[in-house]
Amino acid sequence: MLGYVNEMTLLALEVSMPQQVAQILLIDDEQESCKALSLLLGRAGYRVNSCHSGEKALALLKKQSFELIISDLFLPGVSGIDILKQVKEDSPQTCVILITGNASAETAVEAMKEGAFDYITKPFHFERLKLQVAKALEKSQLVIENQYLRQQLHRRYKFDNIVGTSQAMQQVFTRIEKVINTDSTILILGASGTGKELVAKAIHFNSPRSNKPFIAINCGAIPADLLESELFGHVKGAFTSAVSDKPGKFEAANGGTIFLDEIGNMPLQLQMKLLRVLQEHEFERVGSSRKIILNIRLLSATNADLEEQVKAGRFREDLYYRLNVIPIVLPPLKERRGDIELLARFFLNKICKEMHRPLMTLDQESLQAMEAYDWPGNVREMENVIERTVALTDGETITCNDLPPDIGKANREIITASPQLSSTGIDMNQALADIERQMIQQALTLGSGIKARAADLLRINRTTLVEKMKRLDMRL
Repeated sequence: MLGYVNEMTLLALEVSMPQQVAQILLIDDEQESCKALSLLLGRAGYRVNSCHSGEKALALLKKQSFELIISDLFLPGVSGIDILKQVKEDSPQTCVILITGNASAETAVEAMKEGAFDYITKPFHFERLKLQVAKALEKSQLVIENQYLRQQLHRRYKFDNIVGTSQAMQQVFTRIEKVINTDSTILILGASGTGKELVAKAIHFNSPRSNKPFIAINCGAIPADLLESELFGHVKGAFTSAVSDKPGKFEAANGGTIFLDEIGNMPLQLQMKLLRVLQEHEFERVGSSRKIILNIRLLSATNADLEEQVKAGRFREDLYYRLNVIPIVLPPLKERRGDIELLARFFLNKICKEMHRPLMTLDQESLQAMEAYDWPGNVREMENVIERTVALTDGETITCNDLPPDIGKANREIITASPQLSSTGIDMNQALADIERQMIQQALTLGSGIKARAADLLRINRTTLVEKMKRLDMRL
């Protein structure tokens, strides 16, 4: 297989060996050539397995995986092309280099058509082969890393990572499941910190477009005079600082999904161009008249009341209806208090793992304080609070004193709201009824109005809760 092998080559390899651990399968029916090349690759730092027939190679490939295959093209029986086809069917990320002493244009074209990484003819210098080996292994590693990252994205944005058992969140999950396999335009509504981008990513990474790009852009974070160029790109000379052509976010997202966050902040002039893009499925870069065909799914989000902005003339009515094909409304955390404990434990587990700390616990008083707090920053605020608390708490149990003062204060206000006995006395039956009414109301609030959940929080049966509400003249 080798064009030349000499003592100087071997000596040079002995002096400088890169730290490689990749495993290579070498296939050649010429045993001396195979032995020489195996020695060279081994001294270059690679782990090499060799065999002298295509049949043995295929049998070995069923038992073991390799980062790279180097095969002679012409083998008795199973050929190098046959091996290439089988490798590409079983392990597409594995590169194959074919080597032959009987080169022809036809065999070279066939090899490359079947997916060979390279086609090398004899005689060749080992340095050239070594360079191609390094490039092939780099390509294989990039493919593996990309597959791993995509698997991580799919795992991260499964629906079970959007935490919530409340009725409001179950409605959100139901709607997401209905729209993931469509290309419908979706408008995600909710206060800051409710997880709008998380929902957008969950929709994309569970949709038929999941293997295509997901591009997110915050329309409120970019100056109005730059937003058009960011979205649609520009050509050289379009404006003073446009020194070269630049593709925009829509172009980058072609085939996939684009997510426009805080779309309520988009300038009116740009709203008109976006509307035209959605209608025509094409656009031009700033400064260009060349049409670019567009195939994307548009998801957008806002914490603003777009209907009010339409009435005030700050948002185009026709664009609003174009965006609001399917609305998904994310409730604030204070309206889904029944999810607070679940979320707190979810973030606690996640952050302890990230900080390489033993799993910490929340005592009952700290959970009550978190459930009583209104969380103006919603789920994002809770995650930040848990992260800060884990970082600053020495023990394994988080108490109310470890939480920020505002959260502990919310719990203390509930406790101190209990009636106090004075020297003038108190109507005990009325006081107990008031306390009972207050506790039931709190449980209903924490349980998102679900009586079964409220009864669980009060450690009583649902039927007992209903009887108490009737006796206290509370609305059922």
